[in-house]
Amino acid sequence: MLKALPKATEEILYWEDFSVGAEFEFGQKLVSREEIIAFATQFDPQHFHVDEAAAAPSQFGGIIASGWHICAMTMRMICDGFLLRTAGMGSPGVENVRWKIPVRPDDTIRVRAQVIESRPSSTRPEVGIIRWRWRVLNQHDECVTEIESTGMFQRRPDGSALGTVEVVSEFDAAL
Repeated sequence: MLKALPKATEEILYWEDFSVGAEFEFGQKLVSREEIIAFATQFDPQHFHVDEAAAAPSQFGGIIASGWHICAMTMRMICDGFLLRTAGMGSPGVENVRWKIPVRPDDTIRVRAQVIESRPSSTRPEVGIIRWRWRVLNQHDECVTEIESTGMFQRRPDGSALGTVEVVSEFDAAL
């Protein structure tokens, strides 16, 4: 089920506030041609990211965003959407990244997050571990990128959940 996160003025979120199966959607980023080229020029200068003429006859039929650019924009939306309001303790890594369809100039992307696993740390009782599935969706509700990662969060000192997360609508199972 798609849920709403507590508003920015509310309490900090801890491990207990994220239950398995919970899904959240946030962010909205219009991706411009200029930023695609600027990012790629600096970090991933393949022809289909930086050169319109060379990208036209490519398998993509035009310029597209670097997958690493999509990941960077996704991380920003995750931070702005909720992560900066959590008792987050970092991440041991990303298990999976799949770039499913290209992001093109003037696409608008957003993030849908799903908690796929949650457990207390076996070695540090004050830490909870969450596995996430992040789906980056475009304006047509197509999944352009899918990421699975693990995050570490402090556990709430009294062990209780915040309990203010409300259901907004059913998750679209077609994605």
